[in-house]
Amino acid sequence: MDTPYGSAPPPVWERPEPQPRAAPVALSRAKIAATAIGLADSHGLDGVSVRKIANELGVGPMRLYDYVTNRSELLDLMVDAVYAEIAVTGPESGWRATLVAIAHRTRTAALDHEWFADLLGSRPHLGPNALAVGEATAAALSSAPGLDGVESLQQALGVLNAFLIGALRAEITERQVARATGTDEAAWQSALGPYLTRMLETGRYPTVARLVHDGAHLEPEQTFHRNLTTVLDGITTSRP
Repeated sequence: MDTPYGSAPPPVWERPEPQPRAAPVALSRAKIAATAIGLADSHGLDGVSVRKIANELGVGPMRLYDYVTNRSELLDLMVDAVYAEIAVTGPESGWRATLVAIAHRTRTAALDHEWFADLLGSRPHLGPNALAVGEATAAALSSAPGLDGVESLQQALGVLNAFLIGALRAEITERQVARATGTDEAAWQSALGPYLTRMLETGRYPTVARLVHDGAHLEPEQTFHRNLTTVLDGITTSRP
């Protein structure tokens, strides 16, 4: 078939839904993606397979291949469904408010769907909802002071995305470790507190001691917001 993609099939978002069948269970890509997301939320990405999705939906596995040709397309649909949760539905009061809203919605979505963070920073996300979030982010940042030209915008977007990916993966990893070990951050700090106290009292780590004794100890959401503010302040500072 002659397509704009040569011999490759069109992306899943550009292929029409298969014609409905006279079958007991009606399917759609949205329904398949929602079922896959439910499995991933409960069991991680390793718990998602065509056979398991088909079993949840009460259909034969081969029916799913009318809608997605491989696991990669399935992940694309799942990711884009999460981006629909992130998309800002209404105008915000200025570039910074828009970016803060998108960042916090991204955090909320990642905490609701922990597997989502595993897919951030890999290949570009090009579904319609991902593109909408990307456009809103880039448009807001392009209005920020201190950014002039495409190169500055690309650099700023790179820094912002790197912060989001790192912050979300760190927070989610901490949650997962706490669940796996049965030891939350408070219990871990309590267990290692005497050791750390002895080490800091040696005087060999004065800066670490200042951070431990005088630094702010915030809740994860507060830490995320404070660090996000620092990033936005930094990337929008006029360059020499």
